[in-house]
Amino acid sequence: MTAGRRLRVTVWNEYVHERGEESVKRIYPDGMHRPIADGIRGELGDGVSVRIATLGEPEHGLTEEALAETDVLTWWGHAAHDEVADEVVERVHQRVLEGMGIVVLHSGHFSKIFRRLMGTSCALRWRSDPGGEREVIWTVNPAHPIAAGLPQPIVVTHDEMYGEFFDIPTPDELVFISSFEGGEVFRSGCCYYRGAGRVAYFSPGDQEYPVYHQPEIQRAIANCVAWCGGAAASNDAPERRSGNAPRDWFIEPGSPARTR
Repeated sequence: MTAGRRLRVTVWNEYVHERGEESVKRIYPDGMHRPIADGIRGELGDGVSVRIATLGEPEHGLTEEALAETDVLTWWGHAAHDEVADEVVERVHQRVLEGMGIVVLHSGHFSKIFRRLMGTSCALRWRSDPGGEREVIWTVNPAHPIAAGLPQPIVVTHDEMYGEFFDIPTPDELVFISSFEGGEVFRSGCCYYRGAGRVAYFSPGDQEYPVYHQPEIQRAIANCVAWCGGAAASNDAPERRSGNAPRDWFIEPGSPARTR
């Protein structure tokens, strides 16, 4: 990302449940993409510009031109994974390898693009009882930028249960683990590097519950966006803890470099 330029974000949503299911429409009358986009704008402010794209648009709103002007793409899909055109998946995959970040949300774990990036089935255990159940999101890497400004733990009162085993590669960086009322645990915040791009997976959020309206969840997603776009600083960098270290702190005493 060029210094001084706003982070360009495309919020992608298949936008199926909200148009066909009254229970979902009541929670997300303007689509799930609306609170996700509003949260990113609210948290990142003038440092970000946000556009929305949906499955029903030509080329799913992810044309070559649109992707060329996207620094970070967020992805929510569930009911229509198979309807995403393979050529669009290939286009997005190539852009990630070239440096575009992607934030995959909740049931997007089964999307074509996430499975392509992971190279595994991305299958998991799940349970969706009426009314949902409490999810407690534990930060296991508080120094990571994605954890910045978040409480420990984050509590989601009602959500769908996702549980292990989650068939993904070992994350390059693991930020969150969730626990549920049934005793299950889940790696709910995972980070990867693919080519020149960054990938974040963040699982909390389901069409049946108002999770994306929750401020802590909006903050976490915005943090994922900032990290994927390379716009985030470390949440607890060593230089902040102990002051600025001298430039030659790593040079062994008595080495020739000490005399320069």
